[in-house]
Amino acid sequence: MGPAFELNSYMPVIILMGLAAMIVILGHFVSVFLSPKKIDKYNKKDHAYECGEEPVATAWAAFSIRFYVVGLIFIIFDVESVLIFPVAAVFREFNQAGMGAIVLFEILFFVFILVAGIAYCWRKGDLDWIKSFQSIPKRKNNSIQLNGEQE
Repeated sequence: MGPAFELNSYMPVIILMGLAAMIVILGHFVSVFLSPKKIDKYNKKDHAYECGEEPVATAWAAFSIRFYVVGLIFIIFDVESVLIFPVAAVFREFNQAGMGAIVLFEILFFVFILVAGIAYCWRKGDLDWIKSFQSIPKRKNNSIQLNGEQE
C-alpha cells in the first residue's frame, strides 16, 4: 500500500489544480470568442489606454505634488494605526497576566505619537489641498514694501 496510498492522499489537490487550470483556459477562450473584433485602421496600438475612452489630450499632464504628499501621509498613518489591532486582540491575555496597564500605556503613547505627527503635518499645512501663501514683506532700501506700496 505504499505509492498508491500516497497518491490517494494528494488526489484532492491534483483535482483542484486541474479544475483551476481548466477555469483559466476556459475563461481565456470565452473572452476570445465573445470579445468584439475591431479593425485597427489608425494604428491605435500606440495610443494611451484610458478605460476604453478615446484619448483627448496628451498623457503627460501636470499633477499637483499635494496629491502625493497627502497620499503618503495617509499611507504612513493608516499603516501605523493598523499596528494597534494585533495588540488590542491580545490585550485580554496581557491584562490577565498583570501587564494590562503597561500595554495600555504603550498603546496610548503610540497613539500620542500618531496624533502629534498628524498635528505637525496639519500645522505645517501638508494636509491642505491648496496651500495658501501669505505675502512676505520685501525689504528694499531699508524700507518694507508690501504689494508695491512703500512705507
